[in-house]
Amino acid sequence: MAVKNLRTNELIRVPEVRLITESGDQEVVSIETALSMAQETNQDLVEVAPNANPPVCKILDYGKYKFEQEKRLRQSKKNQTVVKLKEVRMQPKIDAHDLSFKSKHVGAFLKEGNKVKVTIRFRGRELAHTEIGRDILLRILDILREQEIGFNVDSQPRMEGRFMSMMLSPSKKK
Repeated sequence: MAVKNLRTNELIRVPEVRLITESGDQEVVSIETALSMAQETNQDLVEVAPNANPPVCKILDYGKYKFEQEKRLRQSKKNQTVVKLKEVRMQPKIDAHDLSFKSKHVGAFLKEGNKVKVTIRFRGRELAHTEIGRDILLRILDILREQEIGFNVDSQPRMEGRFMSMMLSPSKKK
């Protein structure tokens, strides 16, 4: 995302503008007066609010202003965190060792700061015993608590067709 281009100097085509001076005072002046004031200080007349009536302009160094805006944009992008969604799938007839192995993966994903969707797939007659899947999902929560991994349960275990799933997200540490 780039910084939006503002109209400057002769590109501003209105009869009068609201001029904000360096001291912060506002006054409505003709465009010719505003341009001459900008040229006296060797700076640019920049339209900062084109939709106002009359448009708001400032006298400033446009190159420096644009650089500061881009710098601010880069800094805000640097502070963003991208949260990915990871999914761990299993079946209701999972062995205890396999369950602990999968739980370690869920814990690792949460420590990395990712959201995790834990899904149990039911096949055939397994659909008659969805409580087994719910017990497995609750056991995963117990294992994660024993490992002292901070997490939030975004959605409790619920059925979605042949799948039972729950969403976990890492807890905010500040």
